[in-house]
Amino acid sequence: MTNPYLAQHLPDVLPGNPMHWAKAWLDEAARQGVQRNPNSMTLVTIDAGGQPAARVVLCKDFVADPGYLVFYTNYESRKARELGSNPRVAVTFHWDALGRQIRIEGMAVFSPVAESDAYFASRNRGSQLGAWGSDQSAPIASRGALLRQLRERALDLGLNVSEDVQSIESIDGPVIPRPAHWGGVRVWASAVELWIEGGDRIHDRGRWQRTLERQNEHEFIVDEWQGIRLQP
Repeated sequence: MTNPYLAQHLPDVLPGNPMHWAKAWLDEAARQGVQRNPNSMTLVTIDAGGQPAARVVLCKDFVADPGYLVFYTNYESRKARELGSNPRVAVTFHWDALGRQIRIEGMAVFSPVAESDAYFASRNRGSQLGAWGSDQSAPIASRGALLRQLRERALDLGLNVSEDVQSIESIDGPVIPRPAHWGGVRVWASAVELWIEGGDRIHDRGRWQRTLERQNEHEFIVDEWQGIRLQP
């Protein structure tokens, strides 16, 4: 049976919830392995002076209802500091092999502690140590200095690492706790655009918008999506 979400065109009557379509596209990109990190997305933040900055991060969860995605980062990084002054963000997924693109605009909030703890516990120990060992976005004199810092912090955690800091030498060491400065960010979608590549550049584009009302520090109350078709 053909998956309706993977049709070559958007339906004449646009779907009521674009996030289900977006999630299906993300899942298909992962299923086909169209690139090394099919869950990679460009994240754009804006600092207090209005300067935008873009970087690629990995989407680790995509919740179609009520409509948000999650990535993880150091809360002291540049992106997280910018979110502190302006929580409005934009993200873009693009899979050239599939001829599909998703653009999402919305509001970013930190994930609940339990969500961050659960994901951190699922990471390999090297990645867990990396969250402790790097002060993301802060200057450092050299790569050698970074490796020395990483080794010193590993020792502080009771871990036995190799001299070149390429591996944790024993998997029987202590549990590595999640640092308080590292965790998830939820991007709640207020606008979604779906794009399907078409012949002769007659692409399919649909855009949906809704309002977000802050409910608590992690969640929003959302209203119904309103969609329109756009010319390519």
